[in-house]
Amino acid sequence: MTFTKAQDVINYLYSLPKLHDKADLSYIKRVLAFLGNPQDQIKTIHVTGTNGKGSTSYYLSSLLQKAGQKTGLFVSPYVFEFNERIQLNGQNISDNKLVEVANTVEAALTAICQIDSQFSLVTFEYEVVMAFLYFSLEKCDYAVIEVGIGGEHDKTNVITPEISVITTVGLDHEKIIGPTIEDIAREKSGVIKKNRPVILGNIPQKVLPIIEQKAKSEHATVKLLGRDFTVSDEKQLLYKDHSQKISFLPKPLVEGYDIGVAVQAFSLLDLTLSASDIQDAINHTVVPGRYQVLQNNPLIILDGAHNIQAVHNLLDFAHHEQKKRHGQIRILIMMMKDKDIAQVFDLFKPTDQVYLTTINYPRAAKQDDFPAWVQERYPYFSDWQTSYLNLKQASQTNDILLVTGSFYLVGEVLQREKHNARSRN
Repeated sequence: MTFTKAQDVINYLYSLPKLHDKADLSYIKRVLAFLGNPQDQIKTIHVTGTNGKGSTSYYLSSLLQKAGQKTGLFVSPYVFEFNERIQLNGQNISDNKLVEVANTVEAALTAICQIDSQFSLVTFEYEVVMAFLYFSLEKCDYAVIEVGIGGEHDKTNVITPEISVITTVGLDHEKIIGPTIEDIAREKSGVIKKNRPVILGNIPQKVLPIIEQKAKSEHATVKLLGRDFTVSDEKQLLYKDHSQKISFLPKPLVEGYDIGVAVQAFSLLDLTLSASDIQDAINHTVVPGRYQVLQNNPLIILDGAHNIQAVHNLLDFAHHEQKKRHGQIRILIMMMKDKDIAQVFDLFKPTDQVYLTTINYPRAAKQDDFPAWVQERYPYFSDWQTSYLNLKQASQTNDILLVTGSFYLVGEVLQREKHNARSRN
């Protein structure tokens, strides 16, 4: 097979199976070896965590670029277009390059299949191979690699990074890497490599010993938020470690933790940036769909929070803001049917006005996918566009409107706002 258009590549990727019968790395390692192990030809930083790994990856990418490094970035999911998943110096991979690397991977698969006719890759493996191949061909100085799910068995875990990062550990994907938070911590600690430092963010005390023991066994130096570096929410966001103190523009503290982890990770590299350059790089980083403020009066925030920990953090921030604004909180939420739907809805206050919606996507929860008590308590609107517009119009100057539950819904809203902005111009 030979691809000629980027959309053909994307359609093909989505037609592939999502999982192998066994959750090991033998398939992806075989293809990478055939291609000359491109993942070993670049320096990498490996980022995992239940929440915050995408934000941390974006911040690290900005810092590396500011330091003059040719920087690759592999993240998921995307908000606007598939090409966001693979970036070079902050620019999405072009359609032509996407087709080029996909054809190279496809040629490798064809050759392997002549020996082993049953061999194939799943969707995420194919994407990871394309990313490593692209970064190698472009001769990146560094590539920031965000895991898909977990750590030890994640398809990105074929690298020996300069630094590993674990942002948070919480409940998500329990059926795959759980069921307990201890299981999830063990899985995520799989990104820790021998004699390579690991940065730990907001890690619950009950699982911290699991991760520290893994680091000890690998002789990996640990840098821990709250012990080796701190982030505080004063008039501005303040980062401190043993050698520097840097303030950033105000952000939710949970986002500040991601900034702190990124700055600490960067400080361990053999690269130099002044405090003002670090400040500038962070302040100008836009993380799509993550605490993204569309407007301030009323305050409209888009956040792709899709698990218990992320939604809890978002609501904490919104309720804190509500005390200052004395307004109403409205929440438009769409979730995937395989998420912890009931536990998420336990987090809302009786005073929160919550509205359920959906999008045209196979995994998106429809009305009957929500628990009966959720359906009884909150209104459901099948048309997200109408419900979003109505909530936006109903919001007064001091109110807060949250759009959350999935990056897919956030992406739809951002696309709509982008289209409307173009129309006005």
